[in-house]
Amino acid sequence: MTAGDTDFDRVLRSRQKKMDAVVNVDEPTVKLVVVSLGDQWFAFHGGTIKEILADSVVYFLPGCPASLEGVVNVRGDIESVIRLRALLGLPEPLAGAPSRILLGVTSAMRSGIRVDRVEEVLDVPQSAIQEPPHTIPEHLRPLVQGIVAFRDHVVPLLNLDQLFADYRTGLR
Repeated sequence: MTAGDTDFDRVLRSRQKKMDAVVNVDEPTVKLVVVSLGDQWFAFHGGTIKEILADSVVYFLPGCPASLEGVVNVRGDIESVIRLRALLGLPEPLAGAPSRILLGVTSAMRSGIRVDRVEEVLDVPQSAIQEPPHTIPEHLRPLVQGIVAFRDHVVPLLNLDQLFADYRTGLR
């Protein structure tokens, strides 16, 4: 405090001290890729989805499980394409319905994943991801890491590592 300080100067200095004490803590965010299969929405961690492919020609491979649609050429690399609907026990869409292929990569596997639509790629605060409720169907419980609310939907966050690991062991 100096001799020429006014009340206004003292108030400003007091507020500045309070502002200096405030620590800016940004909440960590998580990138999610939200997809839909019919009227059901699901999400994957953005770090496991390397690319969203435009509609590509998928080549059928005879003798493969029903969940394996075939293979696709991604800039010279041959990638398998699995049907997420088949893995989740959902009915197949009508023939000719538009769809997308996500290129998923985990420590267990790398593959294309057929979905109906990509709804959004977004960053959400970690606190927005809640524990999965007990009402999740039994067959999905091992795959669901959490849920997040988005556009009036409760969106299960799928664990792609677990999905690929289960696929490799069961080849459904």
